[in-house]
Amino acid sequence: MLNVVMISTGEEVLYGDITDTNAAWLSAQFFEQGFAMTRRVTVGDDYEALAKEIEMCSLSADIVIVNGGLGPTSDDLTAASAAMAANVGLEQSDAWIAEMKAKYQQLGRVMPAANLKQAMLPEGAELIDNPVGTACGFIMQLNRAWLFFTPGVPSEFKVMVKEQILPRLQAMFNVTDSKVCHRLYTYGLSESSISDLFQVLTLPDGYCLGYRSSLPFIEIKLFAPQDDIRSTALLSQMTELLGDNIVGEGESLLDSIANLLPKDATLALSEQSSGGFAINWLQDVSSLSARLAQSEVMTDRVDEHACVEELSTLIALRAQRLHLHSSATYTLTTGPSLIDGGFMLGLTTPDGCWCQQLMFKRQYRNYDRRWIISTVLFDMLRRYLQGKEVFGCYESLDRVVSERL
Repeated sequence: MLNVVMISTGEEVLYGDITDTNAAWLSAQFFEQGFAMTRRVTVGDDYEALAKEIEMCSLSADIVIVNGGLGPTSDDLTAASAAMAANVGLEQSDAWIAEMKAKYQQLGRVMPAANLKQAMLPEGAELIDNPVGTACGFIMQLNRAWLFFTPGVPSEFKVMVKEQILPRLQAMFNVTDSKVCHRLYTYGLSESSISDLFQVLTLPDGYCLGYRSSLPFIEIKLFAPQDDIRSTALLSQMTELLGDNIVGEGESLLDSIANLLPKDATLALSEQSSGGFAINWLQDVSSLSARLAQSEVMTDRVDEHACVEELSTLIALRAQRLHLHSSATYTLTTGPSLIDGGFMLGLTTPDGCWCQQLMFKRQYRNYDRRWIISTVLFDMLRRYLQGKEVFGCYESLDRVVSERL
């Protein structure tokens, strides 16, 4: 088994000022390609500490990915630390200087002198092109390891990994246990409930399950050997166990809705308790935002003495008003927050209007509360488009009333 290590650099990563999304992304990418990570470590902007870590990893690892510290500023120390670890000097890459100058020329600017530092590489290192930015990567061999040095900017890092590093590794190492990751996105079930449901599953050798809980969704990942036909039957069994709590297979809830919407169908949104969260979230999916015919966000106020029937009628009237103004195919409405912690939702379709009142079973911070309300709202539409019962079952919520108007 290959020993694969990643070294992330930078004080901002070490002290939590920024989240190390590069490490999480690389771990997933490498796992699927058969280069499962065996160790990850973070080192601050310390020249000697980083050099020692590089040297130590090179003694035990086959592959080392060093991320960050290739910029033009004084705290970018990775190239110098790599040279120290290998006991070599730094040499200037004239080819990369020419590349950087060309990049600046395209922008109509003169390259700052500080960027010359980015062309100083350990002696004998092989340059890795960076088509996005000015920080080139490089490869060097030290002790038993091949070391790949990459910039920390995610957009640059990911291009370099996909286009240059992974193809090189696949050519260098004969990997036979590459995996494919099948993803199921769920809402309404807890991790423990899903675990109980999956007790009946029998995973073949080479298969494993992973869970990622990110409120309000739980993503279930089935890692399976590439081109193994057994995964089809296993996935079918998983989807049957999870039932209509699956909001997307291989895609998110909103992507699922975008693919389910009939051609030329449009949406209208009227928000109160969700405070504009649903409209803002919808903008993340361009194919959905293009379907938005009209939207509005109203102040979240509630009459403490209003009854459920009055609120249901209010939601229905708001939906009808939006429909008349926009002629939207589907209208989604969130009513006011209720004094007891509940909220009202409405969905209007060519087949009728559905309203429901739900209550939270526990306290949530305001952001999470608005996200959950928006999720249930969109889930009503997803269920309708799939021909399922519009009112779903959610472990974290109690349904007070539901009706079709």
